[in-house]
Amino acid sequence: MQGFRRLADVLCVFALLTLARYHPTMSATDPFMLAALLLAYNLLVFAVYFFDKEAARAGGRRISEQTLLTLALLGGSPGAVTAQRLLRHKTRKEPFRSLLLAIAVLHATLCGGLAALFGLDRLGLL
Repeated sequence: MQGFRRLADVLCVFALLTLARYHPTMSATDPFMLAALLLAYNLLVFAVYFFDKEAARAGGRRISEQTLLTLALLGGSPGAVTAQRLLRHKTRKEPFRSLLLAIAVLHATLCGGLAALFGLDRLGLL
């Protein structure tokens, strides 16, 4: 299971490098590229949560909670919350559950704020 923990770390670094690579070329005309990157990243986060759940069932080495929360914080909160609900993984574990919820609320707030700013800009109010 050490390999799964390293996989989670590699995925975290990969996501940061990918977003850093595409960030300078992103523009308002590239929302589909951003959406595709976020979807792919969230699928990877879901997979990491799945691997951790399987390790828990088998009594193997687990992926650290810090790594799981970091993956969620870096944009993987939809994948993390979906995995938590569908896989019934870490649904009773505190403070993990509360921290994941706080990350999801933060992401929802940021997305709502960005959507509002984009809308105001499109209306010519900014």
